[in-house]
Amino acid sequence: MSALSTSRSHENDVLMVRSGKWTLTIVTLLREERMRFNELKRIAGVSQKTLTLTLRELERDGFVTRTMFATIPPRVDYELTSLGRELLKLADGLKQFAARNADQVLAARQRFDAAGGEPVVRLVHPQ
Repeated sequence: MSALSTSRSHENDVLMVRSGKWTLTIVTLLREERMRFNELKRIAGVSQKTLTLTLRELERDGFVTRTMFATIPPRVDYELTSLGRELLKLADGLKQFAARNADQVLAARQRFDAAGGEPVVRLVHPQ
């Protein structure tokens, strides 16, 4: 395997890991400050299990750090790393994309749904 194909393989692997539904939501919530687990859960409106899995993935990939405090009850805070702040730039870009293109996406969904959930097939006859 060449160095180029190995590099592309690693890039694709990283892209696949970050595709979770809640990833960008959690990253944007951690934009300004560190937050407690229950605070994230309440604001995001996500289940405890989903939040736990998402935070573990983010921590594993180096996007967030977890700080545990030896208190009763235990306190756990999460915050973005420098790598997480870079991911935040991507989240902001996706948010801007969504704002610019919301009408087009909604119109496409309506066309698709109006066709009974079947894609419109463009049949082309070669000449």
